[in-house]
Amino acid sequence: MAKVAFVFPGQGSQKVGMGKALADESEAGRAVFAAADAALGDPPLSRLCFEGPDETLQLTANAQPAILTTSIALLRALDERCDAAAGHSLGEYSAHVAAGTLAFEEAVRLVRRRGQHMQQAVPVGQGAMAAVLGGELSAIERACAETEGVVEPVNYNCPGQLVIAGERAAVERASERIKQEGAKVRPLPVSAPFHCRLMQPAEERFRPDLERANLRDPGLPVYVNVDAVPVRTAAAARDALVRQISRPVRWEQSIRKLLEDGVTLFVEIGVGKALAGMIKRIDKATPCIGVEAPADLAVAREAIRAQR
Repeated sequence: MAKVAFVFPGQGSQKVGMGKALADESEAGRAVFAAADAALGDPPLSRLCFEGPDETLQLTANAQPAILTTSIALLRALDERCDAAAGHSLGEYSAHVAAGTLAFEEAVRLVRRRGQHMQQAVPVGQGAMAAVLGGELSAIERACAETEGVVEPVNYNCPGQLVIAGERAAVERASERIKQEGAKVRPLPVSAPFHCRLMQPAEERFRPDLERANLRDPGLPVYVNVDAVPVRTAAAARDALVRQISRPVRWEQSIRKLLEDGVTLFVEIGVGKALAGMIKRIDKATPCIGVEAPADLAVAREAIRAQR
């Protein structure tokens, strides 16, 4: 039986103007932005998404709820069902809203607190992240393990694309060694070293927030970053969301597990096409279509219904 998986992007996909056209054209999409504004209070998140300024939108505590809100607004406007869901880092919260694990208003408040905790864990300028393109995975992992200081592989995105994170000086030292191994290294413009053990203070601060949150058993399997397996209970979902803060995003492994479990179409819902690019490098045969603007909705509906 054919299966459709919805996948949701994470931090880095934000840009000024996100969701504006959708809110103008879709009542369902507009309602999601209104719900976010009501849940978070002033200043309105919708105004920040639609108008910026960019430097304020880029702040982790703003970018995370903005990305979630735009993804869920697109999901509501699409109004189609899926058989499984996954999200890259922050996108896992969008996946859980799609699965019914979290109400949207609860999720948007949670990701704002998540962003605040993550930014506070490491002062700006002390941490760094870098994308590694090419090279042997084992050599990159070894370079990180043998470098003095904290530097770790944190995003296993797809073949030939890995992200490392940690203390700025350690990331720079590991980057030089990795270049000597023949890979390209590109520093990333981020405000904190996400998904490495420097985020453990954020994980501990966020744990009570998630314990107080109302999570339900997912209505469909959500493939989680930290273990690359589907979760089917509220307890497992909560545990995975806590642990993902200071542990690697196993995106390639998650996509391979979804394929193994029968997915025949991926639909990326949110700003940009980063996940589609990764999925193509993991598996060229399975299509991934994007939904990031009103013009994409009809095409996506047709592709989804063709799988039924």
